[in-house]
Amino acid sequence: MTYSLDLRERAVSYVRSGGRQSEASRIFAVTTRTLYGWLRCGDLSPKRCGPRRGKLDKTALAAHVQAHPDALLRERAAVFGVSSVAIFKALRQMQFTKKNDALR
Repeated sequence: MTYSLDLRERAVSYVRSGGRQSEASRIFAVTTRTLYGWLRCGDLSPKRCGPRRGKLDKTALAAHVQAHPDALLRERAAVFGVSSVAIFKALRQMQFTKKNDALR
């Protein structure tokens, strides 16, 4: 949850003007751990998180799908060293679907 900059500044100024941290956390309805973090850092503006880098290389997975279209999820997971759920989610995110032509 992102707190407003105004709330952050009021809570920090309350503590720096002599108020106790436990009282400030109760007054401003934030945890003491959050308040300690605000007091420790210099800039109180919220930070944006960038995209996270996962263990799975999506381009290599796409190449593997093209090279081995009939491989099972557990076989792909063994190749990339991740769980089969991770492969399933990555393939779904990349909009790869497996259609079994033999049943049609």
